[in-house]
Amino acid sequence: MDIERFVADCVAANAEANAQAAVNEVLARAVSTPGAVLAALGAPEKAGLTILLESPTLTIFSATWTPQMNLMPHNHLMWANIGIYTGREDNLFWQRTPDGIRAYGADALFEKDTAMLPEEALHSVTNPLQRFTGGIHIYGGDFFNTARSQWNPETLAEEPSDGTRIREMFQRENQRLGLAP
Repeated sequence: MDIERFVADCVAANAEANAQAAVNEVLARAVSTPGAVLAALGAPEKAGLTILLESPTLTIFSATWTPQMNLMPHNHLMWANIGIYTGREDNLFWQRTPDGIRAYGADALFEKDTAMLPEEALHSVTNPLQRFTGGIHIYGGDFFNTARSQWNPETLAEEPSDGTRIREMFQRENQRLGLAP
């Protein structure tokens, strides 16, 4: 896998009329050969976000999840495509109700799977495995500089979130497992 070519293909696809679907085609081709992605990005050894592209219209990063890592309910406020190249990612989907948020569906993504989440999606993520998971995440906007929400995992109270808070969660997970930052 040539990372620069992959990013260039995603940027070109993002200019198409149905950008999310076009970008997902590029992503699906990439994760269809997980060994090539692992060779290009390296095997996950800690929780982290490796940024491949950050722009106002497109953000691409590799997300690596520690064994049994959980991320509380959150939104993106932009479309998102996820492609798994090693491990598994379980998504629990939530919807707003007059009383807060309520779970309504789930999807398990395995190696070679992709998912397209709409702009209004609200989900929580778990790596249910006893090993690391790696995925490529692509967002139709500036993921790290967009103010959005996350929900407290115990109370489901809505709280502010952004790229800094997400990075802090990954750092805490590494600390929990005694991994170097």
